[in-house]
Amino acid sequence: MSKHNKFFESTNPLLKEKSLDKTVAKTLKGEHLAMTVSGAINKTLILFSIMMITTFASYLMPTSFLMWTGIIGGLVLLVYASFKPESSPITAPGYALFEGLFVGSISAFYSVAYGGIVFQAVLLTFGTLLTMLIVYKTGLIKVTEKFKSVVIMATGAVMIFYFIAICFNLAGAQLPYLHQGGLLGIGISVVIIGIASMNLLLDFDAFEKGEEHGAPQYMEWFFAMGLIVTLVWLYVEFLRLLSILNRE
Repeated sequence: MSKHNKFFESTNPLLKEKSLDKTVAKTLKGEHLAMTVSGAINKTLILFSIMMITTFASYLMPTSFLMWTGIIGGLVLLVYASFKPESSPITAPGYALFEGLFVGSISAFYSVAYGGIVFQAVLLTFGTLLTMLIVYKTGLIKVTEKFKSVVIMATGAVMIFYFIAICFNLAGAQLPYLHQGGLLGIGISVVIIGIASMNLLLDFDAFEKGEEHGAPQYMEWFFAMGLIVTLVWLYVEFLRLLSILNRE
């Protein structure tokens, strides 16, 4: 297996290896421009700006409908892009728009219940982003294949945990421990935040490895979308942790 195949397979398990092999080969033949780290950073800023538009709109008039529209719409586009990464120049901005509906609505709901919590969560999110970037650049944590595998498995476990919680919610009940206070609830939240933070390292590594292995330029949008996914996840978990602490 070639190096670029190992990279994509380990960091993006939903992606099809054969499809990515073809796209990288086309890039090497000159059929696609290659992605760059600076290009991926620019795309991330664009997606963040797009997300802020619907975030502010939904924050001013939050509803459960907007929140669930954001969740479902964003998830559909994210899954589609995972199997069709070449669609990312279109699906990534669409995802950002949907995600803004979710972020704005849930932020407004938390703000009403706990004053000042949104600003604190924003500071913690960007503080974590900066910290993990420093950790990555200084090599304090090496993003090895084993490290990627562990983080991916831990992330998968959390996603299963969330899915079960949603099923409980639809049935009119709550999953024990997920929303409760106390040391256990705080501990679970801290662990999830830790896993989300480790995903930031994978996102940074994806930017660099994508450029190194000559990934097609549209992967800038795909990897940028991945970073936005992680940041939103981290932000929501900080909101949840702060809400628990405010109840104590």
